[in-house]
Amino acid sequence: MSNAKGYIGYNGARPMITGRAPQHIQNLVIRDYCRKRTLAFKLSASEYAMPHCYMMLDKLLDEIASHDGIVMYSMFMLPSRRQRRRDIYTRILAAGASLHAAVEDLSLSCGQDVERWEDILSVHTLTLNNHLPDALQRKHRDGPG
Repeated sequence: MSNAKGYIGYNGARPMITGRAPQHIQNLVIRDYCRKRTLAFKLSASEYAMPHCYMMLDKLLDEIASHDGIVMYSMFMLPSRRQRRRDIYTRILAAGASLHAAVEDLSLSCGQDVERWEDILSVHTLTLNNHLPDALQRKHRDGPG
């Protein structure tokens, strides 16, 4: 018998930048992601539809020691506040678990991954707020670093 605790899925009813996908489709994407990576998939928790509600995610984080990690449908399901996301990453990594985003085909299992995820989310936020050209101009003007 394996010592693997398995991975719990995380899907939701709110629209995301990836569009609105029915929960059964989100579960298919999560299960396919797990199958391709030979991750032991258990069940999915479905987030409530209210804006800025993360009750189910908080419950999964409270129980993270019982799982190898969380496979969410999309990284864009994470809270919009950076500090709140960082708290989530810290709790997952401190438990020796990992976080996966099935649509984006990304995993987060160390501090370096956190920076990659945050870079992607930051670019999305800049693009969404139409500040990307300004940020690129500053980067070009100020140089690297």
